[in-house]
Amino acid sequence: QEHLVESGGGLVQPGGSLKLSCAASARISIVNTMAWYRQAPGKEREFVAAMPSGGNVRYADFVEGRFTISRNIAKNTVYLEMNSLNAEDTAVYYCRATTPWGMIWGQGTQVTVSS
Repeated sequence: QEHLVESGGGLVQPGGSLKLSCAASARISIVNTMAWYRQAPGKEREFVAAMPSGGNVRYADFVEGRFTISRNIAKNTVYLEMNSLNAEDTAVYYCRATTPWGMIWGQGTQVTVSS
């Protein structure tokens, strides 16, 4: 079964940085549209960033230049580099892949921003 595995989350102080990874199983091509979402406690899941198969990278307004989505095709891995983190960024971050079989989600990785 095809899957995505996120990693790189953790506890970071306000103003700090983290780099999340999303490793895709072999049959998932990250050349297709890949995206990051997040879900904070008590809130709905929201869009963070997307890297379409063609076209420009997109970010949510709240990113404000602090996050960068990228991919390493050789490693079949997508990344989300996050800088200048604040408490409002605390959430479970999920990776999503667009595949011929539909959307596939990872299990999520927890990011906690706290002093």
